[in-house]
Amino acid sequence: MCNNLEGVHLVKVRHKAEKIERHGIEREIASLQMEERKLVAEIKKTAKTGNEAATKILARQLVRLRQQITNLQGSRAQIRGVATHTQALYASTSISTGMKGATKAMTAMNKQMEPAKQTKMIKEFQKEAQQLDLTIEMMSEAIDETLDKDEAEEETDELTNQVLDEIGVDIASQIKQLSSAPKGRIASKKARKCPSSATSIDVEDLEKRMASLRRI
Repeated sequence: MCNNLEGVHLVKVRHKAEKIERHGIEREIASLQMEERKLVAEIKKTAKTGNEAATKILARQLVRLRQQITNLQGSRAQIRGVATHTQALYASTSISTGMKGATKAMTAMNKQMEPAKQTKMIKEFQKEAQQLDLTIEMMSEAIDETLDKDEAEEETDELTNQVLDEIGVDIASQIKQLSSAPKGRIASKKARKCPSSATSIDVEDLEKRMASLRRI
């Protein structure tokens, strides 16, 4: 009976830990997604200034940010899988209780939820979580190396351009618009300053002044 209670306790503790971990990851994903939206807006704003270098730097940051979100989503999926297994243990015990009676159900529960077995499963879960963290870290380092190495500049530009295309930013067109727009504004100002229908200089007055200079 004591072993059975210990087994139930271990399952409950494990289920609670999984729930806390999952909610923590979901909060982190939501926070990163909010940051992603802000970064996309900043990229569009910077692109409109025609600053290609700054725009690409921000786009590379977006690539890293999205990879972090993808990694966290993978962790969440793994935790959900473990949670499903835990729920199956509860369901199996309930079915046994209904069909075989309390005594047989307790026996089945002891077999399924032996403390040693549950402890082993928890250790395996912790080991898998550590391996997943290591894999995520290695993937992040690989992405950073790809984005930072000079010899991988072409691949970096391709990734960056894919992101820019996805969010609807065309740096070339932004630069073209900026290079042509000021000329138009300056020209229009000059046009307003120099009307074609008349001149601010009195021609007759100018001729009189020229004649006076010749007599001197």
